[in-house]
Amino acid sequence: MASAIPKPVKELWEACSIRATLIFSLNLQTFLTFSAPQRKRTSKKVLLFLIWSAYLLADWAATFAVGQIADSHGEDPKPGEPAKNKELLAFWVPFLLLHLGGPDTITALALEDNELWLRHLLGLAFQTIATVYVFLQSLPNSLWIPILLVFATGVIKYIERTLALYIASLDKFKDSLIQKPDPGPNYAKLMEEYVAKKHMKMPTQIITIEETEKYKKSGVEVRPKVLTHLKILQYAYQYFNIFKGLVVNLIFTSQQRDESKRFFTSLKAEEALEILEVELNFIYEALFTKAEILHNLLGLSFRFITLGCLIASLFIFQYKNKDQYDGFDVGLTYALLIGGIALDTISFLMFCVSDWNFVRLRKMEDDLQVADNWFKKILNRILCFMEYKWSKKGEEFVYKHRVLNTSFMARRWSENVHAHNLIEYCLGISQKRHNPFDWLVRKIRFCKRQVEYGWSTRIYPWIRRWLAMHRVREEHFRRCMYCILFIPCLPGRLIKKIIDLLGIQAQLEEMAFTSSDRLSLDLWEHIFTEVKNKSHFAGDSESAMRVSSARGDWTLQNVQGEEGEKTREKLLRYVKAMDFDQSLLVWHIATELLYQTEQVTEDNHSYREFSKTLSDYMVYLIMMQPILMSAVLGIGKIRFRDTCAEANRVFFGEGRSNKSYQGYSDAKSASWILLSVAVPANAEPIDVKGDRSKSVLFDGTKLAKELKGLVKGETGETTYMWEVVSKVWVELLSYAATKCGAVEHAAQLSKGGELISFVWLLMAHLGLGDQFQINQGDSRAKMIIGK
Repeated sequence: MASAIPKPVKELWEACSIRATLIFSLNLQTFLTFSAPQRKRTSKKVLLFLIWSAYLLADWAATFAVGQIADSHGEDPKPGEPAKNKELLAFWVPFLLLHLGGPDTITALALEDNELWLRHLLGLAFQTIATVYVFLQSLPNSLWIPILLVFATGVIKYIERTLALYIASLDKFKDSLIQKPDPGPNYAKLMEEYVAKKHMKMPTQIITIEETEKYKKSGVEVRPKVLTHLKILQYAYQYFNIFKGLVVNLIFTSQQRDESKRFFTSLKAEEALEILEVELNFIYEALFTKAEILHNLLGLSFRFITLGCLIASLFIFQYKNKDQYDGFDVGLTYALLIGGIALDTISFLMFCVSDWNFVRLRKMEDDLQVADNWFKKILNRILCFMEYKWSKKGEEFVYKHRVLNTSFMARRWSENVHAHNLIEYCLGISQKRHNPFDWLVRKIRFCKRQVEYGWSTRIYPWIRRWLAMHRVREEHFRRCMYCILFIPCLPGRLIKKIIDLLGIQAQLEEMAFTSSDRLSLDLWEHIFTEVKNKSHFAGDSESAMRVSSARGDWTLQNVQGEEGEKTREKLLRYVKAMDFDQSLLVWHIATELLYQTEQVTEDNHSYREFSKTLSDYMVYLIMMQPILMSAVLGIGKIRFRDTCAEANRVFFGEGRSNKSYQGYSDAKSASWILLSVAVPANAEPIDVKGDRSKSVLFDGTKLAKELKGLVKGETGETTYMWEVVSKVWVELLSYAATKCGAVEHAAQLSKGGELISFVWLLMAHLGLGDQFQINQGDSRAKMIIGK
């Protein structure tokens, strides 16, 4: 019976499979070493997909090659094959163990991978047994010394990876942060002495003495006058060691909260942003890389041992007689040795310039105002490469603002704020602001929607009348139209079926209808100021939870208007009487309508841009990051789809008596259409539509009209209105940040990071949030005898 695989192909595979897999494995290790650090710097789906593919294929390639070599090692040499070529095969197996250890820049692709540390431990045992088995079968082997050296390197690398996964697993991560048991004062002994003294009629009392607290006295400085780059790293590392417990929901003391709150209150917005960035970077590296394993004395020893073993193996192999080996195999062995040394050297250089290394080279001084010595000055000069860089951006000079523009290799996160807009999505306007084909995408989607909504109401009835007039059978017409229209569309329908089958519709829409803008300093200062002002009202855990639970009502309760209390009541019902996802979409629609229809001025420009940016960003989180927003998402996606369906009906279909407004395809014209719809005060949209439809389109329209009542003066100045709207959006963002799970925040760090994670950590440092508790009671009892 003929084989399904041709004999020449089978022979080629048997001859080249091991070597091709080795080359492929080495290339994967090289790619991961350089590309894995970039995933914290970008949210580009293509790069993240390539890293995901390489991460999964790296383990498969190494395991497959080990199995191939072990399977073929007991066979006799084939005709024409060098007699001692099996020695090189045995030499290659430890390199595969080295590859299974992975690069230092990535141990886990996702947080869930850390929980599989036991599987990697078993893999270490099995791969070590396989390596020893191949080595023993190759004896006597003249390369036994370099084999043992590379084998030791591979075992060290694999142990490092397994330990990194074990330490980063959530259970172990939590256990490492829990302090030693504190039973407190000896209650039984104290009460026994107290009762005895009382029986002896001695004046005895028990008082409570509070423990001394750092910086408790007023006037004591809590920060240095100048925050150098090194001090920013040191403060970030100090608070990282305390607040990394947020990831596993640990309890913090009032002293830790108060000390952190005093320090961050004393900072400028830009300084706080830099410290938070470094702190989140420490969390990322602790959970997704080998940083916790390498940045200590043992890790440093491992670096020198592994690099020394590889260099020694290269020198020994260089002086061996290689006449009895195949020439290509010798070259491949050199490639494995030199590649391993090069990758280890690069990893060591990354180790030397990492944030961890700088903070451990120089500890923080107790005296905050001590002058920098020569060593600190050198470290600060090196760290200048990693400092924030800002550039001015804006269409007009008066509207220019500073945005983050740090070089890509110096970033610790993506520095982007993403945007997704409901009205632009309905109109088919691509969010890629510099997309040269935006006009084509918009026109195609416009025509498509016009056909969808106009066919059943206008075109098809007219066709039926024409067919009846000319006595043409409708069945024949349908067949002709099927051949003319349907058959050419089959490739497109097939592609759509494949997209639905793979479930990547959301990813494609995210790429098409999501934009990214750099974070502006003005926006961050606005967020920082609002959160810091709210923190002044959080004196204890109860008030902290109450303040952080505000989602717009904190701002709206202080709204000033011509009608005062009546205006506040109208606006408050859009936050208090609605679910969070419903309130968010209503404010998003209102913000967009005001943004498109209200005139921009030099005074209102900043607040206007803050509102627009945060509005689009929150909708992006709801639609494109559902896992991150799962705690507050509710039926947000259903509301979004229903709202889009109603918007499409208004823009492209029936439902309006004035047809002259239909068919516009830009956001400004569409906004005027919605605002022109009459929404009487005594006719709520939900009363008209019923409860089946979850659309909030005209709720947002009604809110926009009511917000116009905040315009001050006869000139119609809108600065105050935009100030109120921007503050409401900061509250909505803060509320979502505290409600989102800490694990979700940590998981997002490996995908470029998000602004909401910075707000979450900032609120924790300022004593806000309900994702952790605060202990009150750092005091001790003491018995006093005497008057």
